[in-house]
Amino acid sequence: MAEKKRGANEPEPRPIIVKKIIVEGHGGHHGGAWKVAYADFVTAMMAFFLLMWLLGATTEKQRKGLADYFTPTLVQMKENSAGSNGMFGGDSMMGKENYPTTGGQGNMAITIPRDATGTKDQGGTATRAADRAKFEEIKKTLEQRMAGRGLTKLRRNVRFTETREGLRIDLIDEADFAMFAMATDQLLPSARQLVGEVAQTLRTMPNGLIVRGHTDGLPYGNGRTMNNWMLSSARAEATRKALAAAGIGNDRFVRIDGVADREPFVKGDPYDPRNRRMSIILGWSRGAAMAEQDDMDDDVRAAIRERDNPVTVARSDAQKLDMGGTALPQGVALINPTAPGTSNKPGKH
Repeated sequence: MAEKKRGANEPEPRPIIVKKIIVEGHGGHHGGAWKVAYADFVTAMMAFFLLMWLLGATTEKQRKGLADYFTPTLVQMKENSAGSNGMFGGDSMMGKENYPTTGGQGNMAITIPRDATGTKDQGGTATRAADRAKFEEIKKTLEQRMAGRGLTKLRRNVRFTETREGLRIDLIDEADFAMFAMATDQLLPSARQLVGEVAQTLRTMPNGLIVRGHTDGLPYGNGRTMNNWMLSSARAEATRKALAAAGIGNDRFVRIDGVADREPFVKGDPYDPRNRRMSIILGWSRGAAMAEQDDMDDDVRAAIRERDNPVTVARSDAQKLDMGGTALPQGVALINPTAPGTSNKPGKH
């Protein structure tokens, strides 16, 4: 192609300069990809340590509940399971399943537990809840019976407490009311009537019964012929007989205890008359009792093992045989000790 002619007054064309810049690599650390990878690594490590902490800080029941919570929710219509309340036979979507979801069984159905457990070991918890409902019913029934039999004034002498052993009904003495004649195991008429009402109420539930006698801290002058251990045991047996006479079968009684003044109702005053009482304990059902044991921590289990240790039991029995010494409160010094051959009995109830 011919070069274009330049005019006489036209300046010379400027040369076109093309500058090529070649950027050499300076290492990957100046980029941002490594930050994303590191953030992913840190997130994964945090999730791992959080999982390890959860495994160490939760119980077996809680871990099963978490596993059920994250189970994929595949809803299936099955007869006699959670489903509709129509022709398929299920009671509702909130109904409990007959086949609990556990590891290794696959995704059988949605788990919507009513009691936040959602696992097949919820039987003990359900039994315990049923026992609590019956305990409340027994409490209301006894109060109604007392009101109908003219025993309303004794309502303050009856206390209900839920314990590890079951529902404890305490029949408590006061300054103007006593269960037994002074220093004897003879039930007074009003107390016998009260025990009869308790027996009629407890007949509605088949659970085992424990009868436990308590005394105050007042000692006997001669602790070898009679003492608080013997008195509390005798009163517990007298109460058992009254319960049996009112219709409680002999197979219902699990244990009869006499603990003297070792479990005071008023801990700060061993001589308070309210420490004299009878405890009638309606035990938990078997499933509920097992659930209670599952909920115990290691310290409680260790304490129970120590209590039931044969050496500890033998030492306790030896202390009970020391009739004279155990009747006196710890740290008491006699000002006028009884002369040999005489008796000095305090005002014992």
